[in-house]
Amino acid sequence: MALPINIDELIHGRVVEWDRLEFKAGWNPEEVLHTVCAFANDINNWGGGYIVIGIDSVEGVPVLPPRGISHHSIDRIQGELVRIFYQIQPNYLPVSQPVTIDERHILIIWIPAGDMRPYSCPSTLGNDARRQYYIRSGSHTIIAQGINQTRLLEIAARVPFDDRINHEAKLKDLSLGLIREFLQSVKSELFEESVRIPFPDLCKQIQLIRGPAEFMRPVNAALLFFHPEPHKYFRRAWIELAIHTDDTGRNFTSETIYGPLHKQIGQTLALLKAKVLVTHTEKIAGEAESLVYGNWPYNALEEVIANAVYHKSYQEEKPIEIQVFPDRIEILSFPGPLPPISNEDLQNRRVIARDYRNRRIGDFLKELRLTEGKATGFPIIRDAMRTNGNPDPVFYTDKEKTLFLVTLPCHPSSLVTKSVIKSTGVVTMESLLDFLLYIKDLKVFIAFAQAFIRKGLNDEVTKSVTKSETKSEDGFGARIGIILRSLNGGPQKKEYLLSLIGVKNQTKNKKRYISPLLESGWIEMTIPDKPNSQHQKYKFSSTFLCFISR
Repeated sequence: MALPINIDELIHGRVVEWDRLEFKAGWNPEEVLHTVCAFANDINNWGGGYIVIGIDSVEGVPVLPPRGISHHSIDRIQGELVRIFYQIQPNYLPVSQPVTIDERHILIIWIPAGDMRPYSCPSTLGNDARRQYYIRSGSHTIIAQGINQTRLLEIAARVPFDDRINHEAKLKDLSLGLIREFLQSVKSELFEESVRIPFPDLCKQIQLIRGPAEFMRPVNAALLFFHPEPHKYFRRAWIELAIHTDDTGRNFTSETIYGPLHKQIGQTLALLKAKVLVTHTEKIAGEAESLVYGNWPYNALEEVIANAVYHKSYQEEKPIEIQVFPDRIEILSFPGPLPPISNEDLQNRRVIARDYRNRRIGDFLKELRLTEGKATGFPIIRDAMRTNGNPDPVFYTDKEKTLFLVTLPCHPSSLVTKSVIKSTGVVTMESLLDFLLYIKDLKVFIAFAQAFIRKGLNDEVTKSVTKSETKSEDGFGARIGIILRSLNGGPQKKEYLLSLIGVKNQTKNKKRYISPLLESGWIEMTIPDKPNSQHQKYKFSSTFLCFISR
């Protein structure tokens, strides 16, 4: 029976994490029984795993070409598999497929996460066997004891939402065309068989439906991928894309992307590529090669959007929201990460989750190469941004973990290509500092600062400021100019900035000289989620830099 996955990709660990693969050089029924039980228990909600018999491994990595097993032993092993699987309680039967690789025979056993956890099996196939719960710990199968056994029993009644039966749908609601298109995309051998076997058998083989024969129903993940309009079953299960020409929130175009989840990802990326992404080529003096960069790296966007689709809750009636601004792209999904991950954890280069909200959705996206293995998404996004020359991405969730927000800043050299910049013009820091000398008090500065951050330094904005007939080198605007000139060299602490303008490090002086810059959007904190941190510094905001040529 063919598996709904590309075998070569599977064996090389490209679509399934190594922790979900167990390689065995030969047939050992007792070890296989324990590992099947562990994958069925799926304590991490990863979606089960695969056992490959006939391939040796070193530290979990396969040794190729395969050692193989004899052709005559495959039927015997499959017969023994049925016998040992009946040792598992409650009843559980995985799927196996013989495969030939490099003219060697191997046997692959697919063990999807079970619906009736926890599963137990005998500790030995010999005498004096005891029933034990087995789980996976990294790439090893172990007996669940202590806190692990408690945790297994706690999650036993919690089947992830995407793997639950949808009682409102029927088998006919799944599209054979979408299923075959998926199988063809992942290069599964099941693609050829799919035109010959009955449709219910095909769906059962891919674990898309469950229930008794007389009442088979699709699981939620099947409807999200293989129904042409998933939002009919999951309200607002779509992506909303808004492309802004400025930061006012009034001038934008919007699109709503519907359809199966993987097609939503593809269509959203296609829209961004056509309407937002721009590649620049910059000649370097004295060098034969040119510098090529984009306003945003495509692979970072692909990873962020795929992860938003992967990790959002489809029980909550909230879409994924993507907002494109001149200086940044924001991707918002609901809710936030599962405990114990906090906002502080999101600031680490690699974020490792203990539990996953959508195990089946993750499997489908990995097979389509739309997302990577666990704990790799954050490094991929950070590295892609850094390689392209963009500022670091910002990952945020609130204390209640009601949302997950990713902000991708634009490449600094690409900011001047945006329409908002073309319409207002870019000014030099010196010309701005010169204009500030005319501003004598806080009230006038606030009016000017708010107008500037919306429109830049143009006639309309300057007319809104009442200029004195002469400049003042010691007025309010002059002190603001000193702070800006200092920040032009990089982030600075509050104490240092206040000392430059000759005032004490007091709350009233911070409110008078630094708070207006923050509130107007000219500057921002380097540690925004910890405003009172002793390491706090201030820097220019990305929006402010849109209008300044330094």
